Amino acid sequence: MDCRVVVEAAVPVYDVETPDEAVRIAISKTGEMLNPDLNYVEIDMVERPCPHCGDDLDPAFVAADQSLVALELEMTAFNVERETHASRIARKEIGQRLENIPLEVTEVAVIDEEEAVSEETPETDARNDGDSGEAESSAVEAVDADPTGEGGSSEDTEPAAGPTDGGDIIPEFEDRLEE
Repeated sequence: MDCRVVVEAAVPVYDVETPDEAVRIAISKTGEMLNPDLNYVEIDMVERPCPHCGDDLDPAFVAADQSLVALELEMTAFNVERETHASRIARKEIGQRLENIPLEVTEVAVIDEEEAVSEETPETDARNDGDSGEAESSAVEAVDADPTGEGGSSEDTEPAAGPTDGGDIIPEFEDRLEE
């Protein structure tokens, strides 16, 4: 199952005078932190409703030449078990690059298979090229796993029978496990 995850981030910006300037700087700052590793994450500003009057509020609050900007970061998590798994993946991937920036998952939507096939996005291209962070990290975890639990590297021990016997591992990593 593939899920589209939307994460809200509160990005601090310093030395700004207007909300528009703060939003531009926050988007640029966030893009620099995410690229090149997470260039498939879409960044957009959040317009929040006023709790009292219902009007839309600016995504940035400016006080004393400092601002806090609300941004939406949207990404697709592929081959997840359930929606909570997708939200954890998004928080981990984005949170690793955005240090000291609070994140909150606001929406998780399951993508229909038909919609995913008809829609060509950078995320699907990255997944097909082998650049998917989740697939790569799970393959690396399989290579780095210590089957004996003795703290030695995978090169020092024989692979354990079971999931690491080569059935579920990407072919290029099978050679590493056998060494």
